[in-house]
Amino acid sequence: MTIAKRIEHQVSAGGIVYRQDNGSIEIVLCGRLQPKLWALPKGGPDTEETLEETALREVREETGLEAKIVASLGSIQYWYFRAQDSVRCHKTVHFFLMTPTGGATSLHDPEFDVVEWFPLEEAVRNMNYETEIALVQKAANMVRGQLVSR
Repeated sequence: MTIAKRIEHQVSAGGIVYRQDNGSIEIVLCGRLQPKLWALPKGGPDTEETLEETALREVREETGLEAKIVASLGSIQYWYFRAQDSVRCHKTVHFFLMTPTGGATSLHDPEFDVVEWFPLEEAVRNMNYETEIALVQKAANMVRGQLVSR
């Protein structure tokens, strides 16, 4: 067992980008082929960026989509161990609900192999991280609430 040399606290931000297609909700996911991974776009802030600016930039870079923020979804937290320098990391990721305003998934950066739109239920089945799945379900409830109140 490797013992952590220190603990590092990290903050990042990301987005759940959704659209309506014939009354059903679709969200965009970022994927890697090996090992198989489907996740939400997110990343760390550049110098003096707000969480909102970080989330919009990360969505743009990782998905190829321009987006606007509709609402805050809160944050998730998790721990991981960075083996290369024996650091235990505590990460907080702030997420925002977004709608696309332009761009195309074909314009995503090389961090992911593929970026695709998924019907909500299929997205949840394919996603790797339980904390992100719970956030997608929260976002879907918010979107459904908006649809009912219109």
